[in-house]
Amino acid sequence: MSKTKALAFTTLMAGLANVLSLLTVPVAPGVNVHFFQVAIFLCGILAGPWAGLIAGAIGSLYMSWTTIPFIVGGIAILGAASGLLARRFRPFIAGVLAWLVQAPYVVVTDYLWFAGLKFLPSGAAWARIITILALLTIEAIISAALAEAIIYYLKRAGVSLK
Repeated sequence: MSKTKALAFTTLMAGLANVLSLLTVPVAPGVNVHFFQVAIFLCGILAGPWAGLIAGAIGSLYMSWTTIPFIVGGIAILGAASGLLARRFRPFIAGVLAWLVQAPYVVVTDYLWFAGLKFLPSGAAWARIITILALLTIEAIISAALAEAIIYYLKRAGVSLK
């Protein structure tokens, strides 16, 4: 992929991620899931780990502003890891494994956020973190499946970023 195409694709995916983060699906009262990770997976898998890292950092700015500021680093890790793992694994597996790479960052930063900055008791902080990890796992699995399907149909249609 040329540098110009990679830059344009990365910019498009970062913008799409921010737009997709506005769209949530309610699964329980006060609990919503989102699938902005699809754009991050697509960018990392199709344009490489650096593009995934950049799209992850820029594409998570809205979520960082509205939820937890640390999310920027986590989604950057997700994008870079998906790009690295896509060199060896199919898109779905790369996306799920990328989530497993990101998960320790989520645990540490969320604990610092809830227990350290929000002054929740340790037990309450861990309860929130476990709920968040469960939701993020569901989001990652669905987003990775969507990314694989999109990539399959792009290839089938003859669309190439190279």
